Amino acid sequence: MDPDVALDMNPGVDPGVDPGVDYVLPLRWSDDAGLEEFTAYLRRLRPLVRVIVVDGSPAALFARHAARWEGLALHVRPDGDLDFANGKVNGVITGLRLARAEHVVIADDDVRYGEGELARIDALLRNADLVRPQNHFDPMPWHARWDTARTLLNRGFGADYPGTFGVRRSTFLAMGGYDGDVLFENLELIRTVRAHGGREDRPLDLYVRRLPPDPRHFWSQRVRQAYDDLAQPARMAFFLAIAPALAVALLRRRPGPALAGAGLAVGLAEIGRRRAGGPQVFPFTAALFAPVWLLERAVCSWLALATRFLRGGVFYAGRRIPAAAHPPRLLRRRARTRAQRRARTPAQTSTQTQTCAQTQRSAQAAASGSLAARKPARLCEPSQNGLEADRPQRHSATVVRPGSMTAPS
Repeated sequence: MDPDVALDMNPGVDPGVDPGVDYVLPLRWSDDAGLEEFTAYLRRLRPLVRVIVVDGSPAALFARHAARWEGLALHVRPDGDLDFANGKVNGVITGLRLARAEHVVIADDDVRYGEGELARIDALLRNADLVRPQNHFDPMPWHARWDTARTLLNRGFGADYPGTFGVRRSTFLAMGGYDGDVLFENLELIRTVRAHGGREDRPLDLYVRRLPPDPRHFWSQRVRQAYDDLAQPARMAFFLAIAPALAVALLRRRPGPALAGAGLAVGLAEIGRRRAGGPQVFPFTAALFAPVWLLERAVCSWLALATRFLRGGVFYAGRRIPAAAHPPRLLRRRARTRAQRRARTPAQTSTQTQTCAQTQRSAQAAASGSLAARKPARLCEPSQNGLEADRPQRHSATVVRPGSMTAPS
């Protein structure tokens, strides 16, 4: 189905109104515990952006969502031709295929934008291909303060990795999307944009609210988040070194280095907290959790390493994923290969056109029984690389239509 037709068919998208920003929201729920709050959020977004919810939930939940979100969003299934190990990427790519605006916000289902943040991303995307805002938890229970220590340490050295981005659709399509067979899909997207020469903007003062997970989900994320560091070897080596160094210090009954390290961690987290007006969203107590978070990461890094080499990867959403993210050099090589292929396409198309004309003339004059003579037009079908065997596929999405909102069409 053509994306424009799909959008115009949905009552949640008014073709007469062009907010200028599309909002892609991939999700996969196993229960509807947060349905009411999330529906209220979609209602707040409705006047501000076009919302595309790509829903990989089981059939019963999908039907319920279709009924509740009628008139609020374009509600679709992930495209059937996408089968990445990380299901979120299937949703992101499906949403970008359906988007019409040049400026697109990609956000996890626990991210909560306001009008000001959306307008800021829209403005920043005029001069950037990828905008990387900063998330903050609200409300802030104890485990959210614990996890915020990670955010503050990342900000102390640069910027944190959020659950949302702004992206230029033309850039995304030109680079062919990004690889979803990785666990740390946000880093993969960042690196892919950079590999294709895109410009990344990291506004440290652009804060977007995020709902904290429940404590059970928080604990389930510990090893998986540590696994992400396999994509950043120097960072991983640092975390792996903490536990042995701490053990040696304690065995020698020399707590001084450990206490100094804890104080340094708090100081670095506080630097990250104070950058770009951070105190307005990050409480001071979050910086005090920095030594606790470092100790957690030191232990979980070893568990992540064991998961990689003993089990072949981390188990996530029903699939085992070996790679955290691909190295930049590989992504740059892929980008060069794609650019070379695209550069060759015009010349190949021209040659193909001449060959097709000759084939058609020969077919009209010859009585040959060959396949080419019987169906010369098949050789002239458009393709990305001049080969009939590699014709572009037509992608379609399951679109919720008016009058049939309880089941995919």
